[in-house]
Amino acid sequence: MLHIVLYQPEIPPNTGNVIRLCANSGATLHLIKPLGFSPDHAKLKRAGLDYHDWAKVIQHENFEAFLESVQPKRIWLCETIGKQCYTDVSYQAGDAIVFGSETKGLPQAFCEQFETNQMIKIPMLPTQRSLNLSNCVAIVLYEAWRQLKFVIPD
Repeated sequence: MLHIVLYQPEIPPNTGNVIRLCANSGATLHLIKPLGFSPDHAKLKRAGLDYHDWAKVIQHENFEAFLESVQPKRIWLCETIGKQCYTDVSYQAGDAIVFGSETKGLPQAFCEQFETNQMIKIPMLPTQRSLNLSNCVAIVLYEAWRQLKFVIPD
């Protein structure tokens, strides 16, 4: 099983889209508070359609609570400052892939807790700032799942 972690997400439709991705891939979605929206926000529900019942979504008060509860095998941070491409990583079941908020990404102090080899990036034109959060999750999640031979988790 893969763990998708959204660190303080702000835009409900993005999180709703990620709920659908996780429901369709078997990944567990972890939401790190504070959230920029209420869990019963209409746009969150609309973007997630009826997949909310099929996705495993867990909210955590902070990242430390996530670590204590889940104890992920390894942690990857997806951030524009990453030095290695997301396709150059050999993903394993139990890995956690962390994505920052839509407007701020992951805080520098947060990133400094990890080794630079734990930071991955999605290539894009150097003149651009970032991609949509749910698109980033889809790109990396499906690469990781592909590497795991699309095994359906228990």
